[in-house]
Amino acid sequence: MRLSRYFLPLLKENPKEAEIVSHRLMLRAGMIRQQAAGIYSMLPLGKKVLDKVCNIIREEQNRAGAIEILMPTVQPADLWIESGRYNDYGQEMLRIRDRHDRAMLFGPTNEEMVTDIFRSYVRSYKDLPLNLYHIQWKFRDEVRPRFGVMRGREFLMKDAYSFDLDFEGARAAYNRMFVAYLRTFDRCGLKSIPMRADTGPIGGDLSHEFIVLAETGESEVFCHRDYLELDVPGANVDFNDDAQMASIVEKWTTPYAATDEMHDEAEWAKTPEAERLSARGIEVGHIFHFGTKYSEPMGAAVTGPDGKQHNVSMGSYGIGPTRLIGAIIEASHDDNGIIWPESVAPFGAAIVNMKPGDAGCDGVSDQVYAALTKAGVDPLLDDTDDRAGAKFAAMDLIGLPWQVVVGPRGVGNGVVEVKNRKTGERQEVTPEAAVNMLTGRG
Repeated sequence: MRLSRYFLPLLKENPKEAEIVSHRLMLRAGMIRQQAAGIYSMLPLGKKVLDKVCNIIREEQNRAGAIEILMPTVQPADLWIESGRYNDYGQEMLRIRDRHDRAMLFGPTNEEMVTDIFRSYVRSYKDLPLNLYHIQWKFRDEVRPRFGVMRGREFLMKDAYSFDLDFEGARAAYNRMFVAYLRTFDRCGLKSIPMRADTGPIGGDLSHEFIVLAETGESEVFCHRDYLELDVPGANVDFNDDAQMASIVEKWTTPYAATDEMHDEAEWAKTPEAERLSARGIEVGHIFHFGTKYSEPMGAAVTGPDGKQHNVSMGSYGIGPTRLIGAIIEASHDDNGIIWPESVAPFGAAIVNMKPGDAGCDGVSDQVYAALTKAGVDPLLDDTDDRAGAKFAAMDLIGLPWQVVVGPRGVGNGVVEVKNRKTGERQEVTPEAAVNMLTGRG
């Protein structure tokens, strides 16, 4: 993409309404536009990042055996009345009526609807286990939306829902999602720590929030330093091996880890003082087993091997892709702007033509642009006539992993400058060597 043809509305000044780093940088980098309190349009740069995040989420859900569907944003209130949640949910639910005066709602979550889908088609334990997921927009009328995409009213969510014959099967499904979440956040360039979360009246220990450490985190967290060194399962992990899944979960839940809401001073005291880590954290995902909370009142039962009807045991697994973008920025930025992990960067590299109109600079810029495009790097070519300082500031702000600077002096010497956005390291190499570096061949 050539910047002269792209829609990238950058802001020079910090917006007054932005309270945290991610909100400020997303507005300044032209990623989002606020349309109302807690409601944002995703502009081209933001949409590219969102698509990359969703693709990683989708790949790991599919790898773990979940099956993608797409449920509507507007739901009939009848399903929520049936489950008993319609009157209990509170003012966060946007209740509406259609032209026939039927009660409807803009879905804040999808337990009822997915349970209705399940009960309409699945009758036998032979069709289990089953995990259905979708990536869809949600609306919760927060009393005080703030922090940009971190706490908006409308937001994108990946919701997965597992259905199993019994608790043993549900635990295996939970473990698969646990491992899938570790891989998802790792691929997004984040170190996530699973922390035990409140299970409410369901009880048990199958509820975890996945927390990313960040100085601007919304809550205080406590964990063992071992978490900083634990290896995330690789792409060859076998999601069909229940024993392997259980072993990974055990390794990742044995050291102490808790948010301030679940913090236990007595247990914390058992951790050697030198190994304690107290920090701020951002929740990026939540997995939760809720048993028959919805299957029982809504009649989602299957015939078991004993010939009897069994209400299926369910779990839910959520990741907010829009929120995840904010968390990535909170965890990876500097005073100049965003520092994108390569896996989710909107463009793989920036090519900065320092003198558009100069035959030499244009020729080398186009050469590098064509080579990177052919290699699938998806570069952004700054071919505008802005001043050098403005060009560099813009590229640092939007945070692409690499910058290839093409200037008259360098072209005369047969070199370009390659800058690593994360480390700040710069080196002069030939255009061919620059392409090899950025495509992993050099």
